[in-house]
Amino acid sequence: MTASLTSLSGLLGLSFASGVNLYAAILVVGLGLRYEWLTGLPKDLAPLAHPAVLIAAGLLYCVEFFADKIPFVSAAWDTIHTFVRPIGAAVMALTAASHLGPVEQTLVAITGGTVALASHATKMGVRLLSHGTGEPFTQAAMSTAEDVFAVTLVLLVSQYPYIALGIVVVLLIAIAILLPIIWKAIAAIFRGIAARLRKWFGPAGVEQARS
Repeated sequence: MTASLTSLSGLLGLSFASGVNLYAAILVVGLGLRYEWLTGLPKDLAPLAHPAVLIAAGLLYCVEFFADKIPFVSAAWDTIHTFVRPIGAAVMALTAASHLGPVEQTLVAITGGTVALASHATKMGVRLLSHGTGEPFTQAAMSTAEDVFAVTLVLLVSQYPYIALGIVVVLLIAIAILLPIIWKAIAAIFRGIAARLRKWFGPAGVEQARS
């Protein structure tokens, strides 16, 4: 039972962190395993400690560190990573479950990708709404907080798996409640923008501009 809960904590925690910041999660896991800073992580994740993986994750994290703090650039970056983060989380989960059978590996990969997609979609939705502030400091502050959260969650998974599991379960429940509301608000904003554009560029708007 204890081993099962620890494994569940690792699956959900690492997947959730990957949905927020995939490259930070890979770096912390890889460095923690390589230098034996973190002892509570699945040993099957050892490939993440390979120098090539660490270099690639480090370079991509540097790019994301700056891109994620620039208004509208962060939106484009998150849009691209709608595919990258869930796939990365699924691969990480599959790597951690390499000792299991094919059916279990498939379930683990699906779960990891789905949890990462949920955390990514929530992050992206909140960040899109925050663009309404019209200044860059909010984006920078939120991006920094997300980085800290992703790293902290990985550390909790390693050292305090039950606490990490509890946090992720609470957050997933909150996401199930709030995510539809967030995306409805975003859809309403885009409908309003589309209506204004139709008004400006429609026949009445063009005629008004000419007069």
